[in-house]
Amino acid sequence: MATVRDVRRLPKAHLHLHFTGSMRPGTLLDLADKHGVHLPDALKGGEPPKLRATDERGWFRFQRLYDMARSCLRDPEDIQRLVREAAEEDVRDGSRWLEIQVDPTSYAPLLGGLIPALEIILDAVELARRDTGLDIRVLVAANRMKHPLDARTLARLAVRYRDRGIVGFGLSNDERRGFARDFDRAFAIAREGGLLAAPHGGELSGPSSVRDCLDDLRAARVGHGVRAAEDPRLLARLAERGVTCEVCPASNVALGVYEKPEDVPLRTLWDAGVPMALGADDPLLFGSRLAAQYELAREAHGFTDAELAELARQSVRGSAAPEDVRATLLADVDAWLAADA
Repeated sequence: MATVRDVRRLPKAHLHLHFTGSMRPGTLLDLADKHGVHLPDALKGGEPPKLRATDERGWFRFQRLYDMARSCLRDPEDIQRLVREAAEEDVRDGSRWLEIQVDPTSYAPLLGGLIPALEIILDAVELARRDTGLDIRVLVAANRMKHPLDARTLARLAVRYRDRGIVGFGLSNDERRGFARDFDRAFAIAREGGLLAAPHGGELSGPSSVRDCLDDLRAARVGHGVRAAEDPRLLARLAERGVTCEVCPASNVALGVYEKPEDVPLRTLWDAGVPMALGADDPLLFGSRLAAQYELAREAHGFTDAELAELARQSVRGSAAPEDVRATLLADVDAWLAADA
């Protein structure tokens, strides 16, 4: 019988975790009570809400719940609690490097403006690093529902604060809206400033959205990217260029992209040689964190411990971690695999 090791002890990098979506359900209830925010029933039950975002109405409901949760983050102490608890959850799941994704413009109205909001977030990240020992960095993400000029402003700001732990620039929200090429200048600003390009694509939209990320935004990583499985030539291109797909299996199922965990095309990407970094996306709304994604790969797709270790290595290689940190993590992955179960 094959050896089965504890995936929580497997060292790994976490490259796809959204800021508000990282919140513990109990913390959301506490903050709503603190600020007098009336939450919808879907956010009060302790169980993840029933979601399906493959149509416009379903996406609107998902976004409304996310925005309601975000409205409960109103002062620096709230931000500090969120980041510290996200780090604690990641440490528990074996994460050794976390790149948390945030659009600071969404928090600016309640935190005194864009620059104060970003500084509060970066201060909270530094505090959580000290408190938990987890290496945490920030990926600033523009919102594709807003004007591309806003994205350029955000890219310049991200570059300006690069020495405070910002490592990448992304593009989030509904990938079915607008065109990636409208944000090409923002991504050029970010790349020229030394930031990694990691836009969303290939989840709610098909393979063409992944191609747009590569062609128009020169992505080094793609948030999700699973729909590339529908185009063998695109898979070959991703593999050849070593572009990491940040695959979030539980959220793919929760949002209705795939009906059940077995349908998520992990094996298709794996067999094509496409690097993957499993991520939790929005645990608050999808109900599972990082280690659960590795368990899903094991249970629904038959990934062996050796294959899970390689997935962890791919997450490390796809990260913005410096070479010495990568080397240590890769050695620790090898040690996990070499140890008895």
